[in-house]
Amino acid sequence: MTLNIRFLGGADTVTGSKYCVEHNGKKLLVDCGLFQGYKQLRLRNWDPGPTPPKDIDAVILTHAHLDHSGYLPLLARNGFEGKVHSTSGTRDLCGILLPDSGHIQEEDAYFANKYGYSKHSPALPLYTEQDAKYCMQQFHVEKLNTWFQPIQGWNAKFSSAGHILGAASLLLEVGGRRILFSGDLGRPDDSLMNPPDAPPQADTVLIESTYGNRTHPLENVNAELGEALKRVAGRGGVAVVPVFAVGRAQAILHSIAQLKASGAIPHGLPIFLDSPMAIHTTALFKRHMGEHRLNGAEVQAMDHVATMIETPEQSKALVKRHGPMVILSASGMATGGRVLHHLANHVGNHRNMVILTGFQSPGTRGATLASGAATIRLHGKDLPVAAEIVQLSSASAHADGKQLLAWLQKMPQAPAQVYVVHGEREASDVLRQRIERELHMRAVVPEHASLWPG
Repeated sequence: MTLNIRFLGGADTVTGSKYCVEHNGKKLLVDCGLFQGYKQLRLRNWDPGPTPPKDIDAVILTHAHLDHSGYLPLLARNGFEGKVHSTSGTRDLCGILLPDSGHIQEEDAYFANKYGYSKHSPALPLYTEQDAKYCMQQFHVEKLNTWFQPIQGWNAKFSSAGHILGAASLLLEVGGRRILFSGDLGRPDDSLMNPPDAPPQADTVLIESTYGNRTHPLENVNAELGEALKRVAGRGGVAVVPVFAVGRAQAILHSIAQLKASGAIPHGLPIFLDSPMAIHTTALFKRHMGEHRLNGAEVQAMDHVATMIETPEQSKALVKRHGPMVILSASGMATGGRVLHHLANHVGNHRNMVILTGFQSPGTRGATLASGAATIRLHGKDLPVAAEIVQLSSASAHADGKQLLAWLQKMPQAPAQVYVVHGEREASDVLRQRIERELHMRAVVPEHASLWPG
């Protein structure tokens, strides 16, 4: 029987990863991500798509970031009843991320209805916090480097991908073929995570390309971040730092702890982590020792360098404080959550600073700020941008183009086919060209919703 891969997301874009493997009447979904960024992409989240959820036999998640897991509550609500296979780290993180995502969507819908800035009446959340909690019952934890059967006769195995806690690459054996999904690959020199495992042999490879057209600078994040924080502290300003609650928040906290310990920034500079999700994620580093580079003392320092802001009341109280201070708050691309309120309060003051800590997907507020826009739209209003915008070039948790090629080159033999996925068009095509030219492998960038042989 024919073996096919249907690219339902993560094709032509760096978001919404969903790859449906179809064989002998069975369907396996690898990753189940939300589309983020441009409105035309976000609208895909409301599109039921060509594959009814009830027809999907199983889901495997490579990791917990919402662009790989965030559609799962809606999939389950709409009829998916199978198991969700993941590593223990991914399960633990999804238990934090998915309910928070549902809560934020309910909150955003509430504010849209209260202030009338939605075209829909009433504005509705894509899914709720309760939907997210319900789908967590379907998770089934698998060990790294151990075969399991998501569907009878289909064999699968995780290997470490670095990137964030629990992140994995996936090798799938089905129909006499071996398909390797890279997932999001971490950097070999990442400050937090261990390097990715070398890839196993496979006939077909799906490789991410988030930074496929870039090379990370030699400068480290401590140097970049330290200079920025010294500057804003010197003028008594507030630094608002949109962070991804999983991974980036912890990397920045670790860096700040090192900067304070070395005296590179004032020891008394107040730091606040205003994200319950990021707070709970930071605590997971203690539970998953060995999956990351930090020792017990470094985890302790990361956990204590900031004042943890849990409740909405505590978050609102930050408005009354004056600088200098640093506020880390989710989300990393400023697409929702408490960080929007901090941006609204501080982006209009020239003493202040917004520090962007990673890739900003086109169409997000983070990308708007990175582009140097004079205004930013927050809560239905266009607000002037007077604060200094700093984009850290060294804080990414993704492998760059050179590192992606090096990972692929470690395969024992060249695969028959490489699909370049999870990247903007330019990044994906640059990586495709390099794979063909430098590694002499067949590579293609699939289009959204296209069907290709596995």
